[in-house]
Amino acid sequence: MYNHNLVEKKWRKIWKDSNLHTFKDNLKKPKFYALDMFPYPSGAGLHMGHVKSYTPTDVYARFKRYQGYSVLHPMGWDAFGLPAEQFALATKNHPATFTDQNINNFKLQIDQLGFWFDWNKEVNTTDPNFYKWTQWIFIKLFENGLAEIKDIDVNWCQELGTVLANEEVLTDEKGNKVSERGKYPVIKKPMKQWVLKITKFADQLIDDLELTDWTVGLKNIQKKWIGKSIGATVKFKIQNSDSEIEVFTSRPDTIFGVSFIGLSSDHELVLKEKTKNKKIEAFLNELSSLKEYERTAINVEKKGVLLDIKAIHPITKQLVPVYVCNYVLSNYGNGAIMGVPAGDKRDYDFAKLFNLEIKEIIKDHPAPYEEDGIHINSDFLNGLNNEDAIAKIVEYLEKNKIGKKQVNYKLKDWLFSRQRYWGEPFPVLFDEKGNIIVEKNLPLLLPETNDIKPSGTGESPLANLTEWVNVKIDSKLYRRETNTMPQWAGSCWYYLAYLLKDGDSYLPLDSKQAYEIFKRWLPVDIYIGGQEHAVLHLLYARFWHKFLHQINVVPNKEPFYKIINQGMILVNGEKMSKSKGNVVNPSDFVVSHGADALRLYMMFMGPITASLPWEESGIDGMYKWVQRVYRLFETKQIDKNFNDENLEKKYHQFVKKASEFMENFDFNLVISEMMIFINECYKYEKINYDYMLNFCVILSCFAPFITEEINEVFLKNKKFISDNLWPKYDEKKIVETTIKIPVQINGKIREVLEINLGATQKDVVDLAIKNEKIIKWIENKKIVKEIYIENKILNLIIK
Repeated sequence: MYNHNLVEKKWRKIWKDSNLHTFKDNLKKPKFYALDMFPYPSGAGLHMGHVKSYTPTDVYARFKRYQGYSVLHPMGWDAFGLPAEQFALATKNHPATFTDQNINNFKLQIDQLGFWFDWNKEVNTTDPNFYKWTQWIFIKLFENGLAEIKDIDVNWCQELGTVLANEEVLTDEKGNKVSERGKYPVIKKPMKQWVLKITKFADQLIDDLELTDWTVGLKNIQKKWIGKSIGATVKFKIQNSDSEIEVFTSRPDTIFGVSFIGLSSDHELVLKEKTKNKKIEAFLNELSSLKEYERTAINVEKKGVLLDIKAIHPITKQLVPVYVCNYVLSNYGNGAIMGVPAGDKRDYDFAKLFNLEIKEIIKDHPAPYEEDGIHINSDFLNGLNNEDAIAKIVEYLEKNKIGKKQVNYKLKDWLFSRQRYWGEPFPVLFDEKGNIIVEKNLPLLLPETNDIKPSGTGESPLANLTEWVNVKIDSKLYRRETNTMPQWAGSCWYYLAYLLKDGDSYLPLDSKQAYEIFKRWLPVDIYIGGQEHAVLHLLYARFWHKFLHQINVVPNKEPFYKIINQGMILVNGEKMSKSKGNVVNPSDFVVSHGADALRLYMMFMGPITASLPWEESGIDGMYKWVQRVYRLFETKQIDKNFNDENLEKKYHQFVKKASEFMENFDFNLVISEMMIFINECYKYEKINYDYMLNFCVILSCFAPFITEEINEVFLKNKKFISDNLWPKYDEKKIVETTIKIPVQINGKIREVLEINLGATQKDVVDLAIKNEKIIKWIENKKIVKEIYIENKILNLIIK
């Protein structure tokens, strides 16, 4: 019986002692960069979600190695940030202490699973040698005008004691704003904060998605978050006033259908009018208690209050009523809309409520109609479709200086500072006048302290370290920035750090040597991780990469060519998580079933993108199959000279299908083909040596331990199984020469015959009438008609 514990322990030691997993770039080979989204090293250790994510990358990286690629598949640690600090506060430990302990535990578990990682390439975002370059990138952003301090309303989480970026804030089922981490309440609060101007790259972030092989769904998530709208701003003057209302609309062609102007509750004109009108004041108080979704959902009742002002239509010069509306928000456009009931469902509902004019503007389409059509009741736009009408009206607006073409974005600049201890210090100083001076000597080290509790006042714990905060240089006094960078900072460039890792430090990011390495290895060829990072990490990393490309640090525009979002592991229909108490520890199954069985089961459950239920019976079945594979080699004679025409055909069919499925990441189907081939092999007492060696090559991508053992013990090879090349198949030997067809008697199937492909009707009939089962049906009967469709069916009509 195969003893997985002894075998796996044996080969872990051999691989380590021989430095098998040490990365050496072979410049004669094409490169392949496989990347996992690196983990936060929690105290809970590796869980099944990690195994579901890391196994397909390992499988595919091994496959590409066999195909002759120089493969880099590294691993590291996203160790700064809120999770570590929250755990430290809860356990009254220092985050640095248990972070190191957790990393050692993670590495032990990863090695148990046989993942091919070179730990010489390991990166850790809390390593000063690493965050030296995180700080360097920040300085470059600052020097290029892309980082600045602003007075802004921020998302403040009192429980976490820090500001959060928009992307880190969720809306719960009740419509309340909560933190992504911990689901704590979030409120708006004015503060001075560092922001990074990601909006400067909004168009590139959309357009360059076409340079990637991402799924349409993933691309759309990013496009939706960026939220680009192309339209126009239009100026509506206020009657008897020098003021004007500037609205943004994505459909300026509908301007002749305007019947009202809608303003947001915090528009300057509304705030001015509320002092004169108690109805407006009461309405604003009502809106202040509502959540955003309660105001903007399409089915929410439309409400508003008429203001005591009139707008003047910029073209027709007609007077237009102005309302404060519950569904108009200040965070899009200018907090003002032109209400076109015929062209927008919400405007239509509002107009019906207030009995406003509804003028149809698209031919043969009653209001409200939001799609393309031919314009009517629209003066010089009549007869034009949407695209032509938009172009013409924008030209008119600009010519008459009453509006202009404009692009709006939902994306806001990235709020980049955190009022926490466990993060990268900002490498800047403030002089006594508030001027900013960048640090020259990097890294600026995070000072050691046990007082890491957030103040709750908006100050970071670093503010308490007065000796660190206050600096004297050349008789001048300076003050350090006491906020720290968010957890996302290190993950914005860590994929570059793997390439530059040189012993315990890194090659300079801006060196010629680094640039040449980046030319060789970028972009990342395959990146596997959860879809929950589709906005946060992927958007931020793409932004930094584009900036580094702009300053000629990296040669290409996109960091990640292909991304696969693996599905989740479910228990009773719920995501496996510590908070739900349904976590399954992979180390337990490595001991009870073996790493090979666990890896195989993870890949056999279904497509890697699917969220699938954990079934212990499934890994039991895979454990039995691993034993069955080993038993085959124990009990069958492996012969280099043995050949069988049928087995040869089955072997080449197997290699072809496995190769195609591997290329397309259909790993569950590869395992199915391996099972079918093993079943075929069990029919023989002897099996061809080359077939079994190549079977082990394919299996080793999923099950590296047992295949090394078989390779040494039964195949008598002294080199590692990984030293082989991916097997090739012969198309000529795959072609079937026979086929099975049904034989009917008077239209009912009575037998299935195996015939030669292309056999004539006479040959097939002759074969059929000699068959014992057919003889029973035609005995003492006369065949009055033969119906034969080549390679498909034979029907004998008898009397």
